[in-house]
Amino acid sequence: MTPNVVIIYADDLGYGDLGCFGAGELDTPALDGLAAAGARLTQWYANSPVCSPSRASLLTGRHPAHAGVEAILGGSRDTVGLPPQSTLAGHLRDRGYATGIFGKWHLGADPAYGPLERGFDEHFGFRAGCVDYYSHIYYWDNRNPVHDLWDGEDEVWLNGEYLTTVIARKAVEFIERADGPFLCYVPFNAPHYPMHAPAEYVSQFAHLPEGRRMTAAMIKAMDDGVAAILDALDRTGRRDDTIVFMSSDNGPSIEERNWLNGEEVSYDGGSAGGLRGHKGSLFEGGIRVPAIVRWPGVIPPGTRDDVVGSMADVVPTVLHAVDGAEPSDPTIDGRSLLRRLTGADAAAERWLYWEYEGQRAGRLGDWKVVLDACESMQAEVAVPAALYDLAADPAETNDLSGTHPEQFERMRGELATWARRCAEWRS
Repeated sequence: MTPNVVIIYADDLGYGDLGCFGAGELDTPALDGLAAAGARLTQWYANSPVCSPSRASLLTGRHPAHAGVEAILGGSRDTVGLPPQSTLAGHLRDRGYATGIFGKWHLGADPAYGPLERGFDEHFGFRAGCVDYYSHIYYWDNRNPVHDLWDGEDEVWLNGEYLTTVIARKAVEFIERADGPFLCYVPFNAPHYPMHAPAEYVSQFAHLPEGRRMTAAMIKAMDDGVAAILDALDRTGRRDDTIVFMSSDNGPSIEERNWLNGEEVSYDGGSAGGLRGHKGSLFEGGIRVPAIVRWPGVIPPGTRDDVVGSMADVVPTVLHAVDGAEPSDPTIDGRSLLRRLTGADAAAERWLYWEYEGQRAGRLGDWKVVLDACESMQAEVAVPAALYDLAADPAETNDLSGTHPEQFERMRGELATWARRCAEWRS
């Protein structure tokens, strides 16, 4: 059986922003149902605390420095992005898959760096990092606004149509057209700013504080889009032979560019679920994200899996599922978790590393070390150096570097080695 692959990627969705991850005040029945039918991955990480590098890792299986994207990319139409290299879309297209992306690209607005040049047959959506949900115009940093909605290489105008709903509709149409195996990548921009949602969604959460109300409305609209995609799989008889993976590119944002009521103010509607930090931070709140995977008949339903994994593991895991063997490509930094997810084997303990804007962090087992860690984007360094036991202290409040100095020094030394590896990739 050659599985189809659907990847649903939320934008700035925090660890505490889904019902199945503890957000009891929200309404996410489609994603909660997906988790009930598959595995809820409780220790899953983005490879960066911001969007472009995280997406690069998801699609290439490489760390951001190795993939060549380590920062948030701009949105002018000549913005370069992901350098030429193998992607999940390219790998699967080489294996006879139809490949489509519907939603946010953010790996280069220049068409030479667009999704059609990186393995995708079809693209509908926007190339920059964020757009108005109704006009589909990109506003950023006092620059001239740029309209950013594309069907392949053709610019299209759908003024007044709510983008979350449009993205889901285009993904459904792709699934319905497919006459063979397919990759359907659906990177929603919800609940990324600007904070826009139809009135019928906002009214459902009138009882919540204003910030949380808007986030809840945007997530509910996305959840309805996910329901439409899952219904399309059921309707076309593809449910049982489709891997569905869902996650988020980083933790919740508190950037001042979040717009609410026309004001450019800090916005705290997202939730990191009690974890420390936000988008832009290498504390857990910036990089640990909700993740769900379903493959009927292969991954046991209703599973809570505490395997420590990251976006870079998606490429090797999917290729393992498609080929029946783990990929041997030495340029892939992630590892296949298929045997763990199917219950066939335990996952070996391993290192995960992060580096972003002067911050560094590494995790081995339950131990995590941070260097020059910030709480959010553009924030001052909050912790110059610390060691945490995530099993006992997932909120990273108790620095153990003084009581476990040998462990701390070993891990700090490993991070120095990692930094040298990143420098080699950049050279």
